[in-house]
Amino acid sequence: MTSATDQFRVARDFLLEHRTSYDTACAGFGWPRPEHFNFATDWFEAVLAAEHPHRVALRLIEADGTEATYTFAELAARSDQLAGWLRSEGVGRGTHLLVLLGNQVELWETTLAAMKLGAVMIPATTLLAEADLRDRIERGNVGGVIARSELAPSFEAVPGSYLRIAVGAPVEGWLRYADSTESLEPFGVDGPTNASDPLLLYFTSGTTALPKLVEHTHVSYPIGHLSTMYWIGLQPGDVHLNVSSPGWAKHAWSCVFAPWIAGATICIYNYERFDATAMLDTLRNAKVTTFCAPPTVWRMLIQQDLAAWRDSLSLRELVSAGEPLNPEVIESVRRAWGLTIRDGFGQTETSLLIGNSPGQPLKIGSMGRPMPGLSITLVDPASDEIADEGEICVDCEPTRPVGLMVGYRGEDERNERAFAGGRYHTGDVANRDADGYITYVGRSDDVFKASDYRISPFELESVLIEHPAVAEAAVVPAPDELRLAVPKAYVVLVAGQEPSPELAGDILRFCREHLAPYKRIRRLEFAELPKTISGKIRRVELRATEAENAGSRPAGEHREEDFA
Repeated sequence: MTSATDQFRVARDFLLEHRTSYDTACAGFGWPRPEHFNFATDWFEAVLAAEHPHRVALRLIEADGTEATYTFAELAARSDQLAGWLRSEGVGRGTHLLVLLGNQVELWETTLAAMKLGAVMIPATTLLAEADLRDRIERGNVGGVIARSELAPSFEAVPGSYLRIAVGAPVEGWLRYADSTESLEPFGVDGPTNASDPLLLYFTSGTTALPKLVEHTHVSYPIGHLSTMYWIGLQPGDVHLNVSSPGWAKHAWSCVFAPWIAGATICIYNYERFDATAMLDTLRNAKVTTFCAPPTVWRMLIQQDLAAWRDSLSLRELVSAGEPLNPEVIESVRRAWGLTIRDGFGQTETSLLIGNSPGQPLKIGSMGRPMPGLSITLVDPASDEIADEGEICVDCEPTRPVGLMVGYRGEDERNERAFAGGRYHTGDVANRDADGYITYVGRSDDVFKASDYRISPFELESVLIEHPAVAEAAVVPAPDELRLAVPKAYVVLVAGQEPSPELAGDILRFCREHLAPYKRIRRLEFAELPKTISGKIRRVELRATEAENAGSRPAGEHREEDFA
C-alpha cells in the first residue's frame, strides 16, 4: 500500500467519522495532496478489492427484472485483463479515449482500465449527433473510440486515424471489445501516475458555438469527490442508486467516485422510459440506502402515493443536484417518508462545493453551506467586492482546493477569467444569510438547464438559422411544470415567408432531425427580437417574458406536441 493510499484513507475516514458533525469536519479536514495517485490501483485494487473482495461493487438492474452483480475483486481482475488487451492494441499513457457506452458493465471496466493505463477518458453521451462527434474527435485529440456497436455508423463520416473498438455485435473495421475477455496479455503498471496527469476531459455546453473542454486530473475528481461522498452521507457497505446518464459529469460523481471512495455498492436501474412506480419498486427490492436524483425525477416521484412504500424502503439518505429543488417537492417527500431531500451544488468543473450535509439543520430552498476543505466567497460582479449576494466563487489562495478542474483546455483567455483574482468563478449567482446558508439565484449567463441537461442557446440557434425560412433566432428557457424548463425559440423569418402553423411544424421537425434528443426545441414563436443599440439580442427580455407567461400559453406559440 502506498503513502498516497494512506493519505487518502486518513482523509476519507475522518469525513466518515464526522459525517454528521459539520463544524468538526470543516475544522479538521485537510485535502490529501499526494505527488502520485491512481484511483484504480492505489484505492480500488489496493483497498477495496484487497479488503472486501466479495463485496458487490456494481449491481446492474434491467427494466425486465434481470440483473447482474460484480464484486470488487471481479472488477479489479477484469479491468487488469482489459488494460493488458488495450495496451496490446496501442492504448497507453496519455492516449485520449472517447467513450460512448450506456449503463453497462463495460463502462466501469473501461473506466478502471483507462485509469490503470494512464489513458485520458472523454466520456460522452450516446445521443451525440455527427457534428458533435466530429468536434470531440478533433478538439479532444482522440486516439481511440470505445462505443456501442450500433453507434459505429455515426463515425463513418468522421475522419481520423483513431482506434475503433465496438462493444456488442461485430462491426467491420472495428476491433471487438469481446475479444478482450479471452486476452492473455499480462498487465502491470509501467510506472507511478503523477497526481497532475490528465484523467478526464469533459465537453460542456457554453455560450459560444463550441462546448468548453474541461480537464480533470488523477486527483481533482478521484480525491476531490471526498466532498461529494460527505454530502451524500455515504458509508461503507451502502447501496447507492444515482439517476444519471453516462457521458455527463454527474455520472462520474455518483456512479463511480463518491460511492467507491466510501466502499459502497453502485446500483444502476436501466430503463428506456422513466417509470416512477418501477423506480420505487427498484429502490425497495434492491434495498437502496442512499438515493440521488435530479429534480425532474423527484417531481415525477411525488405524483405517486409515496407513503405506500414507506415501510418497505431501506433508504437513509436522499439528495438532489443539478438545479434548485422546489420546496413543495421536499416537503411532499418528508411527509410521506420522514426523510428530507438535501440539495447540493457543484459543476462539471468541480466536485460538490456547497451542500446540506447529513444531520445538519436545513433551510428549505437553501443549497446549504460550503463543504469541508472549501472556502466559498460571493463576489459582486460589478464591484468585485465580497457581498451577501453575488457570483459563487471558490477561493484558490493561499492554497487551491483539490476538487477543481485544471482549466478549459486550449482556452487561455477563458481560464484567466475563470480564475481571476485568486478565485474560481462559477458563473452562478447566489445569496448567503447570517447563518452561512447559501441560496441559489440563477445563472449569470444564458446557459440554462432542461430536464437536467445544460443547454447552450447558441448551439440551438446555429441549427435554427440553417433552415431556409429562418433569418434570425433566439433560444431561451420556457418554464415547464415537469422539466423545470424547455428550450423555446423566437424566430424571425426571411423576406417572403409568412408565419403559419405549417411552417412552425416544419422548423421544429428540422431541428429534431439536426439536434441530439436532449437539445430539442419544444416551443416556437414568430416574433421580432429585442436588441441592444449595437445589435446584440437581449435574451434577458425574452426570458422575462417567458417568466411572466409561466403557466399559460401565449397566443401564437407553437408546441412540439401540436405536431405529434
